Amino acid sequence: MEKPLNNQPKKSIKVAYWVSTGLLALFILPGVFFMNSPEAQEGTKHLGIPQWLALEIGIGHFIGGLILILPFIGKRIKEWAYVGCGIKYISALIGHLAVDGPVAVSFSPLVIFGLLLISYFTYHQLLKFKSNG
Repeated sequence: MEKPLNNQPKKSIKVAYWVSTGLLALFILPGVFFMNSPEAQEGTKHLGIPQWLALEIGIGHFIGGLILILPFIGKRIKEWAYVGCGIKYISALIGHLAVDGPVAVSFSPLVIFGLLLISYFTYHQLLKFKSNG
């Protein structure tokens, strides 16, 4: 495979990675500060999630978000953070569909999961460039 001139694909991949990962961080990181709010507690109660589990998921999700956004974290740890976030968003989609049915709010986890996939695949493209170049 030939190397691209002016490294353009690498730059576009890098931009796609940081934009998708930055947007993910905007969804993930602030959640830890609001997980004890009355709205969050009502939402978890509505879905039938115990409060202790909601706190555990919230803290784990925050840590996973930090791992995804910090560039100095190792590859293997990032992989597990992607897996954990992916499971959380798929579970959220299933939970919303099971409780609320196919309403618009049920699909917001799917949109965030899409951002996660973009971040994941562009992350691996950057790793390929790093190992080849």
